[in-house]
Amino acid sequence: MATTGKVIKCKAAVAWEAGKPLWIEEVEVAPPQAMEVRVKILYTALCHTDVYFWEAKGQTPVFPRILGHEAGGIVESVGEGVTELVPGDHVLLVFTGECKDCAHCKSEESNLCDLLRINVDRGVMIGDGQSRFTINGKQIFHFVGTSTFSEYTVIHVGCLAKINPEAPLDKVCVLSCGISTGLGATLNVAKPKKGSTVAIFGLGAVGLAAMEGAKMAGASRIIGVDLNPEKYEQAKKFGCTDFVNPKDHTKPVQEGACFKHKA
Repeated sequence: MATTGKVIKCKAAVAWEAGKPLWIEEVEVAPPQAMEVRVKILYTALCHTDVYFWEAKGQTPVFPRILGHEAGGIVESVGEGVTELVPGDHVLLVFTGECKDCAHCKSEESNLCDLLRINVDRGVMIGDGQSRFTINGKQIFHFVGTSTFSEYTVIHVGCLAKINPEAPLDKVCVLSCGISTGLGATLNVAKPKKGSTVAIFGLGAVGLAAMEGAKMAGASRIIGVDLNPEKYEQAKKFGCTDFVNPKDHTKPVQEGACFKHKA
């Protein structure tokens, strides 16, 4: 590609301060270094985690930075040592990557890679401790190694998953966080037995994905718990058999409360 090895100027939503509006700025995105990939972001979603660290009420404030971590795009160029991806590949970005060599990556019980596990305070690339984003020479920090609120981003190759180019990126981009988080929490952590009863608290994207996981595992009763009764109809499509709205009860549900059952 004509941009390979060159700085790319593009638009990005920059958080200059905690809790302050994001500004659409022209940023410079440096070429990828060793074991890095530069990706053209086509679709990105907004996760509450982005909001949480934008507010920075209880975390180390790292600003200015480019937030965003749930996205899909196309590889623009690759750095030295990258062999599993080539320009044009369709990818999902993930904030908890895999080096494939450490004990965690080789374990069936964990994916908290020693090298690429999530680090919310690090705003630079692990290779050289520098950011790939600048504005007029001023360094702009990364967010969890992804920074998808930019038209182009640079990411470690271990934090990318190659996907079928036929998969619609506007839909599968949520697999990079919300869906995989909920589904994985059920299938890989909770591991419900066939015929068991499962309760899911919160029926947003993560909760519905967790519910789908419970259904796949063969749970016979799946109880959805949420303050919004309108979510029940949607939850039925993901396997919800019962619904509890805490606002409807004045005492703990285990003390004889009735649930709404799936029709």
